[in-house]
Amino acid sequence: MRWIIFVAIYVVLDIYAYQAFKTITRHSWIYYIYLFFSLLALGNLLYQFNGPGNEGWSGARSYSVGFFLAFFVPKLLMFFLLFGEDLVRVLVGAGKKLAQSNKDFSIPGRRKFISQIALGLAAIPFASLLYGMYQGRYNYKVLKYVLYFDDLPDAFDKYRITQISDIHSGSFDNPEKIKYGIDLINEQESDVITFTGDLVNNKASEMDDWKGIFSQLKAQDGVYSVLGNHDYGDYVNWESSEAKKENLDALKKVHADMGWNLLLNEHRYLEKDGQRIALVGVENWGIGGFKKAGDLDKAAASLQAEDFKVLLSHDPSYWQERIKKDEKHYHLTLSGHTHGMQFGIEIPGWFKWSPVQYRYENWAGIYEEFGKYINVNRGFGFLAYPGRVGIWPEISVIELRKGPKPA
Repeated sequence: MRWIIFVAIYVVLDIYAYQAFKTITRHSWIYYIYLFFSLLALGNLLYQFNGPGNEGWSGARSYSVGFFLAFFVPKLLMFFLLFGEDLVRVLVGAGKKLAQSNKDFSIPGRRKFISQIALGLAAIPFASLLYGMYQGRYNYKVLKYVLYFDDLPDAFDKYRITQISDIHSGSFDNPEKIKYGIDLINEQESDVITFTGDLVNNKASEMDDWKGIFSQLKAQDGVYSVLGNHDYGDYVNWESSEAKKENLDALKKVHADMGWNLLLNEHRYLEKDGQRIALVGVENWGIGGFKKAGDLDKAAASLQAEDFKVLLSHDPSYWQERIKKDEKHYHLTLSGHTHGMQFGIEIPGWFKWSPVQYRYENWAGIYEEFGKYINVNRGFGFLAYPGRVGIWPEISVIELRKGPKPA
């Protein structure tokens, strides 16, 4: 029934888009070509999600989503413009009838003008979504931040942390681009590298072709990681609970094989010149229906309030719900999960917007409350839609500084 409703909505949008093409041109082959590709995008999507043997978010299924969105989003925009014009026409006609007026309220060529505007505006998301698939998804950006703390141990002044998140290796298809991203991370020469969850889309086997590349990540104090909601295999229909457990065990082994230190509700100390800071890692905890395996009390057992602490927590909602309120005082939390929805508008230092902000209070970048910080990484990979538009894949580099924040 959901698919029937979905197709019905798509057809209604197609009717309006078809009318726009008919209004602005007399060449029927143009709108027949449009209809062919539009229906092809719909048919391919239906097959990928209902055909035999199709699962996960890699390959053809992922591209079917991308091409479908490239047609659906522009048509949705066109619908609102053209439906609005239809609504105005109906209201004006009703007003004329009630007023018993013979005055002509119509505007010559209005429908053609509105159709031209609609098609022109629709071309923007159409081109952007296609660009996002072919260029945007590997358009890595290094974002650098400097954070100041009065109680940072002196030895850790200018200590650099590189954070990546949401690799989603099951979506990858370009080893050269991924290798470029790994090299870019290593070029930052940070003291420690952190990964904040979602190594795979669903299965540990998705890392088989990528372990060699990601094992090249190197930092003086090592690579530390936590699990994200996708890492538990909760979105797969396993043949048994044992198979699901074996998958999670295999994924944990992948971290070890790559030389990463996986933190499962536990902490480690990073030491330098006789001083230390605590690196704490919790399992996934997300608001709503997401996995709630995170246990902050267990992870921070034996830690003191005065210890300087950096916390890895995949879902930023845990920061709002628990972390920022905790009496042990977590100076810096590193999260991911949101991907910035892989779609939005950003003007660095001035403006950022994405639909995901209506779901998550902290969704991209640095946030501060009462001297406690969270960085929400926009993600290294991509999921479902095989691309990014405006919200680019991110490598965060955070430098810790001793002292008060400059005015």
